[in-house]
Amino acid sequence: MIITLDDSLLQIEPAFKLGIIHYTKITVSSSPQMLKGRLQLFQEQLFFELEEKSVTEFEGIKEWRTLWKKFGADPNRYRHSAEALYRRIAKQNYITPLHSAVDINNFFSMKYEIPFGIYDVNKIDGDITISLGTENSNYTGLNGRENVLKNIVALHDTTGAFGSPFVDSIKTAVTEETTEAIQVVFLRPSMEEEEGQKLLNAIGDMFYQIHGGEVSSIVLSGENKEWRN
Repeated sequence: MIITLDDSLLQIEPAFKLGIIHYTKITVSSSPQMLKGRLQLFQEQLFFELEEKSVTEFEGIKEWRTLWKKFGADPNRYRHSAEALYRRIAKQNYITPLHSAVDINNFFSMKYEIPFGIYDVNKIDGDITISLGTENSNYTGLNGRENVLKNIVALHDTTGAFGSPFVDSIKTAVTEETTEAIQVVFLRPSMEEEEGQKLLNAIGDMFYQIHGGEVSSIVLSGENKEWRN
């Protein structure tokens, strides 16, 4: 599989970058109690913090809102997934556990204040291109609606769009049958590549502790736009 970062994003934001983590031979199941506990505790702590601080004051949330505007989308109408999580928690509408892969993905997104996506590799057709979405970038999302990703960062395979930092598609959703997955970490543009790689290593290590298997990762940017894996 070849994963390519398209110039349509870099021309607008030269510092745009994202992390890709490839997991193989993993076992997805109901989350261990440790993860469920951390997820619940983090949400409770964040709820109290949000009583004193608005969602848009968190640096990661704010930076991705700025990026949203730069790409031409309305951040108030199409909120990126990390902001959507924070707004849920502010209403004390806590996320309930689903399974280990989604739960840890949500935990990371809340912890680092940035969008995350995770996709079943066996449901992806061919290579992946990450580009600025158009009116033809659309899919049925996990929110149960048809989503058009015009001016939003979108992941495409050979048959069309399947993921974004807004909402992911039903098509490539990870389940307890998933054995190979791609996790996309939508890094803050202000983060240096070396710092981004350290973050990917830490994320991959924690994911491995729960799911086993094998892990490899890379930061894609203007300096390194392609990964053959």
